[in-house]
Amino acid sequence: MVTVDRSGTTRRIVVGVDGSETSRHALRWAAEEALAHDAELNVVHAWDSPSPGAGVGLSPGRRAPAAVEEQHGAAEQLVRDVVKEELGGSPLSNVRPSIGRGSAASVLLEASKGADLLVVGSRGLGGFAGLLLGSVSTKMANHAGCPVVIVRPAAPQDES
Repeated sequence: MVTVDRSGTTRRIVVGVDGSETSRHALRWAAEEALAHDAELNVVHAWDSPSPGAGVGLSPGRRAPAAVEEQHGAAEQLVRDVVKEELGGSPLSNVRPSIGRGSAASVLLEASKGADLLVVGSRGLGGFAGLLLGSVSTKMANHAGCPVVIVRPAAPQDES
């Protein structure tokens, strides 16, 4: 359990979600902590898209406005869906979903400025499944300006 005393100020917990099972487990863990400490829970999702024209005459990161709006909308929908699925139809009143454009690490580091706690899953949707920690959780542990909790996947239920 995290103990934070900021005498009269609202406590804030930031949790990163990407839709993976590990991030969903981190969200549930962070929600329990927020409830236990009467803290605001910021549910953060990062989105970015490489430009399909990069290297063929278009600047990297430049996309048609419609495609950017579509990806932005999809990111907002993902956060709403994950919050609803994991925290119920009427989640805690102190849940603040948000999205940010950029790498997951940079968006989470920015969102966690001034936070009491940053919560991430040990692995997200990224490439190397055999690693114990993903690149984002490693960066958070090394660079966040607040305490970090890295939540491991839920243990399989023993069916004995």
